[in-house]
Amino acid sequence: MHRLVMAFINSMRALKHLAAHEKAVQQELVLFFLSIPIAAFIAPSVLVFLLLTGSLLFLIMVEVLNTGIEAACDAVSRDFHKETQIAKDCGSLAVLISVILVAIVWLYLLWHVFFL
Repeated sequence: MHRLVMAFINSMRALKHLAAHEKAVQQELVLFFLSIPIAAFIAPSVLVFLLLTGSLLFLIMVEVLNTGIEAACDAVSRDFHKETQIAKDCGSLAVLISVILVAIVWLYLLWHVFFL
């Protein structure tokens, strides 16, 4: 049980840091909290609500991992290395793919709720 408590404390410390210092995470958290009442209003079922909000949680998770990759690369060296650039670019690509996924989920479900 102690390990779970410590993991929770570490996670909350990371969330606090990211919410205070990372613009992308700040924007995604605002988007997530705004999405909750919107999704609750438009979702015809719990499953649709979970898909709408879960897609945004997935985006936040990928953004957190990308930030971790960037922090680890910066901790190793601030000098330019091709491998570091590739690692950071791959993290950025993962975020882009997540953004596309969120857009597809929201557009698809909005289309079905309002037009079908």
